[in-house]
Amino acid sequence: MRKVYYNPMRNQVLAHFSACTITIITAAAALGTPPRAAMANAALNQPPAPQAQQDSLKAASLESHEGLTVSALPWTVPSQYKEKFPKKSPFDGGVLAIQVNFRNESDESLRVNLQAIRLTVQLDEDNRQEVPSLTPEQLADAALKPKTKDPTASRGPRLPVPLPSKKGGRDKHWEEMEKEADSAQIPTSVIAPHSTVQGLLYFDLGGQFDLLQTAHLYIPQISKMNHSGTLTYFDIDLSRRQ
Repeated sequence: MRKVYYNPMRNQVLAHFSACTITIITAAAALGTPPRAAMANAALNQPPAPQAQQDSLKAASLESHEGLTVSALPWTVPSQYKEKFPKKSPFDGGVLAIQVNFRNESDESLRVNLQAIRLTVQLDEDNRQEVPSLTPEQLADAALKPKTKDPTASRGPRLPVPLPSKKGGRDKHWEEMEKEADSAQIPTSVIAPHSTVQGLLYFDLGGQFDLLQTAHLYIPQISKMNHSGTLTYFDIDLSRRQ
């Protein structure tokens, strides 16, 4: 004869589950909701899965005022570059791309000074640096330049300063990357009323992508085209994504 062992903990769990199920079904009946739908709604209220939490961290940071919303999404995963840069990724060369979206909800056209945009990063407690964006030519130079050991690395973080592009030493790989960068960058500085402009900005971080933990995207110059006047600057905290 087979013995059956009593497990009080298991019975308590089953009793609790049954009580919860009865409560959901009773509430559904009172509200006129079918029991199956009520159970489905209860499942949807459970905490999100780890993958869903990871996806939410990839959402863009944004700031909105005076009829303009600006969102910024740093591309920190190599796969994000595949579509725009199918052969050689700037990310592998230490260059960061940030996808920026300008949404103009106002009734007048706006002009953004794209050359004035900076990525501000905290190198150490007393050293904050503004990194200018790269042109497509500068991006190709930075991403494809030979990698050499930095003799100053032991003295703390040091960011490269974009230099004027040199015409010598360019091959088909350079030309392909420059063309891809030009195609993917923000296409225009003018945002028409009730329209959206989206594209990439590029910043040479020398591979120090951990600096994004303190980074801000600073957009200081946005003007109204129909009459004199400017918008308040945007300072988007990239460490606090929505």
